[in-house]
Amino acid sequence: MKNVLWLVVGIGIGFVVAHETNKTAQGKKFFEDLNAKTKLIGDSVVNGYHEREAEIRSVISDEL
Repeated sequence: MKNVLWLVVGIGIGFVVAHETNKTAQGKKFFEDLNAKTKLIGDSVVNGYHEREAEIRSVISDEL
């Protein structure tokens, strides 16, 4: 139970720090860059998933 409390406290502190950081010009730039990179990675994962799904469906349909 004590570990859960520390986890919650850490998450709360993290949110406060991120909120305060986002108020500065450098902080806003940092989070904009982070969001762009995160979106790029997410899009790459989705594209890879769809490509692999198409390959598997093609192999399955060829065997039938």
